[in-house]
Amino acid sequence: MNQLDQLKQFTTVVADTGNFKQLAQFAPRDATTNPSLILKAVQQPDYAPLLADTVSQFKGWPHDEVVDQVLVRFGLEILKVVPGRVSTEVDARLSYDCAASVARAHRIVALYEAAGIPRERVLIKVASTWEGIQAARILEHEGIHCNLTLLFSFCQAVACGDAGVTLISPFVGRIYDWYKKTAGSGWDEAANSGVDDPGVKSVSLIYAYFKKFGIDTEVMGASFRNIGQIVALAGCDLLTISPELLASLQASQAPVPRMLDPEAAKESPIHAVTYNEASFRYALNDDVMATEKLCEGIRAFAADAARLDHMIQAMP
Repeated sequence: MNQLDQLKQFTTVVADTGNFKQLAQFAPRDATTNPSLILKAVQQPDYAPLLADTVSQFKGWPHDEVVDQVLVRFGLEILKVVPGRVSTEVDARLSYDCAASVARAHRIVALYEAAGIPRERVLIKVASTWEGIQAARILEHEGIHCNLTLLFSFCQAVACGDAGVTLISPFVGRIYDWYKKTAGSGWDEAANSGVDDPGVKSVSLIYAYFKKFGIDTEVMGASFRNIGQIVALAGCDLLTISPELLASLQASQAPVPRMLDPEAAKESPIHAVTYNEASFRYALNDDVMATEKLCEGIRAFAADAARLDHMIQAMP
């Protein structure tokens, strides 16, 4: 079997793209999107007509409603290809506004349901800020499932588990990027690869904690830079992978042994912790990498959301 098929034996494979025409060849169960991926897709000739058609249908509507129609239109197309769920992201500019995030999530889910898609097939993506996690707590209580994104630290993961969120997306590659950049010329790639990759170690710890303490939240490693990171997390609940890396996995016959196992994780020497708002904010502040990458991620997604805004507003 190729590496992709081997991986699917013990990990749910998710496609990380807005390019739904690429999906079928990899047969993922779910798919995730974000503002950057949607922006990238709508600039391609294959998807420009979909954007133009959606914008023309809702010309004159409030701009934020038109944007949500575009996001959901992509989600609907993705759901024609994947048998499982699609993740659709709340505007990153609402990352520190709990009430506004809840309201936006309500609207996105209502659009899917109006199109005949049950809410069980939709994950609302929200940034893993304190406010985002509390918004997810409210939404989950209402039966709206959430994917907490831009997650870089243990405290974010624990708070998400406590909030009962359906799924978290710890970012492997961006953690790796930060440590590599910070180390500069002192970076040793060989010593920081595979199971020793800092992003891999972060996800492995979160996975072990959740399994040991029976936390139902699914762990989905995200933001991969290379095949080694993916193989080192084989056995994680889910992994969301770009089409480029999915193709690389499909082209290789190298072995993919299971690295993460729920029963082995239960033996991990980890102690239970909990966070209130004050201790969460302090723990996040105390993690320089997580603080910087969270803020950077929100800024980047917000910038791409603004670019999509301008593209839509400029359309006839």
